[in-house]
Amino acid sequence: MKLTVGTRGSVLALAQTNRVLKQIKQVYPELEFNVNIIKTMGDKEQGKPLFSIDCKGIFEKEIDQQVVNGEIDFAVHSLKDVPIVEQQAGTVLAAIPKRDSQHDVFISKSKISLNALPQGFVVGTGSLRRMAEIKYIRPDLNVEPIRGNVDTRLNKVRKGEFAGVVIAEAGLERMNLQNEITERLSLDQFPSAAGQGAIAIVSKEGNEKVIALLRAVEDKVTRAEITAERSLVLQLEGGCRVPMGAVGNADSNNLSLFGCVFSLNDRKKISASAQGTLAEAEMLGQIVGEDLIKQGAKQLEKEWRQKYGAW
Repeated sequence: MKLTVGTRGSVLALAQTNRVLKQIKQVYPELEFNVNIIKTMGDKEQGKPLFSIDCKGIFEKEIDQQVVNGEIDFAVHSLKDVPIVEQQAGTVLAAIPKRDSQHDVFISKSKISLNALPQGFVVGTGSLRRMAEIKYIRPDLNVEPIRGNVDTRLNKVRKGEFAGVVIAEAGLERMNLQNEITERLSLDQFPSAAGQGAIAIVSKEGNEKVIALLRAVEDKVTRAEITAERSLVLQLEGGCRVPMGAVGNADSNNLSLFGCVFSLNDRKKISASAQGTLAEAEMLGQIVGEDLIKQGAKQLEKEWRQKYGAW
């Protein structure tokens, strides 16, 4: 049996796709795969910060449309790129393999830590969340948007265009670039985005034969963490234009969820947490979301949306 998988063409996207295929073949060695590389809006719009592009699902929409059309059997994405509020109609998150690191890392040319950078130095990041987190602990630094794949961002640091960049540790792990890391940033100071470090395997809704095969690489602990994190974002009606952290942490039985939202101007952060079982993952997201709303999350969201757009 041969299946066709869709993916972006970046080094990172291909690395995580190949890893997923290897994991599936360990269970079903008779399976064969065709890999279709599909260009997305996020690949084409390289000149704008991610949060300024007025479209959701910029790294997956075109790929998932081919899933719905039956042109490919399934797709592999970084899970944090899969929209929560408006996932592509007709698709399903068929499997979520075991998660990699949720942490962000800091990379600087001279291996200087983020806290040790001199005042006024420039740090690059592609997300409003990381920008808010950097400014919360180092308001004296300049934070500027940065685009491009991992290699492009690292080269900008090597050339001195940025004193350093903050990016996801998981991507560096998948590309065997851990030696580039200056420091791993704590989840206390840099709570990660919902789904960070996880891979999404998306298939067509109702295609039970393919879904059953893909479930061979499902990790129930990671699924619970992701469900709680995405439930929190859904409860807050969040998105890439609202800086919020959503950190699930689970073992085989128990699950905890931490969430926070940052303010636009006054270095304010509100946070909440809850604990329960894996089966209560969705409810935990709702509980933490309601707690944050009571603390004023909606007003903080309004400030960001007034500046950067409605969603």
